[in-house]
Amino acid sequence: MQVGQLLNGGRAIVVGGGGMGNGRAIGRGIAAAGARVALVDIDPARVAEAVVDVEAQGGAALGLVGDVRDQAVVERIVAEAVEWLGGLDTLVTVVGGYSLFAKWAPLAEVTDDQWNLIMDLNLTYVVRFAREAIRVFLDQGSGGSIVSIGSISGNVASPYGAAYGAAKAALTNLAKSVSVEYGDKGIRMNVLSCGVIATEAQQANYPDGGGLAERIPAGRPGRPEEIANAVVFLASPYASYVSGQNLTADGSLTSRFPLPLPDVRSNVAG
Repeated sequence: MQVGQLLNGGRAIVVGGGGMGNGRAIGRGIAAAGARVALVDIDPARVAEAVVDVEAQGGAALGLVGDVRDQAVVERIVAEAVEWLGGLDTLVTVVGGYSLFAKWAPLAEVTDDQWNLIMDLNLTYVVRFAREAIRVFLDQGSGGSIVSIGSISGNVASPYGAAYGAAKAALTNLAKSVSVEYGDKGIRMNVLSCGVIATEAQQANYPDGGGLAERIPAGRPGRPEEIANAVVFLASPYASYVSGQNLTADGSLTSRFPLPLPDVRSNVAG
């Protein structure tokens, strides 16, 4: 099997595939790996552009529009995607974030509405889509893979973004539970926890770079295409025995020594 065709003949849904950055790159990457892909976004213009991107590289894509916070909409999206795809092998959930939806604030200042919104957009919608995908996988009897985009905020502390960190941490436990409950049916779920990735959202938060590159052992932020490559691997037969795991893609940011050390470069310690 050629690396470029790891998902040859596959059928995938990418929730958030219309968004710029990781979502757009993941949609393109899955299509380039040989799968037909249904791209989901709340913005009709964005998802239409994403479909054009995939088709321009010779792939097949369907654009679907809807609000992932609505269970009825989720059911409709999955049903339409499965009908067009002729089944389902892979679900990728990309929607998420914090600063686009709420202000960074200490926990004592976070309202219930803010907390619930962040939970819904980073965790609860994943449950909605995972349930529908699992039902399809079980009906088909051929297994399937779920890959959820997480964050290093779910692996370490998430100060001033506790809801975001808690939601992303919960994704890993969800993946473990799904993998244990349905592992004997060939159903896998994994989380890809991203560090600093050069997306539009990251650049909006740190327009001047914020000195981030100097703090990352790899010496640079990650690229959306690198996240897409990792998603393709987790969805592919090459990862057939990988399930319930949290793969971190952060250029070793969370692996470095946490405290400053004398005469040590900032990207190595502290």
